[in-house]
Amino acid sequence: MEHRSQAESALGGAAYGMLFVLGVVMAIVGGFTHPVWQPGLIPVSAIGWVLALFGVCVGAGRLMRAKLGATTAGLGWLLVTMPFTLELSAGDLVIASGAPGYVYLYGGLAALVAGYLLSPSSGGGSWLLRGYEQKNSM
Repeated sequence: MEHRSQAESALGGAAYGMLFVLGVVMAIVGGFTHPVWQPGLIPVSAIGWVLALFGVCVGAGRLMRAKLGATTAGLGWLLVTMPFTLELSAGDLVIASGAPGYVYLYGGLAALVAGYLLSPSSGGGSWLLRGYEQKNSM
């Protein structure tokens, strides 16, 4: 079993925290801008946000060398996006039904699952600690 110092644990925790914040920011900005550009019947900005979310989840999983990286970013997105689908008492709704809303919501959920599945399943150490681990193993 591998033992890590407090500094390594803090650095890993900070990295996962930033991935969560990145997911939250993507959900807030994407939630309000997904219906902006729709020439004809194709919701281009919603598709762009889905692809960006997929890229972030896959990148986070590969950089952290664990599925937890993709899960953390996806959880941040999910915790903000789901309340955006609820109608408020005044009738306000952030993610409405229609092509852009459906593409953004269901495509985003598919992007989270695909990003999770394409991430490595075993954590061999994150990219943050790779250089440190190589120096100490010699």
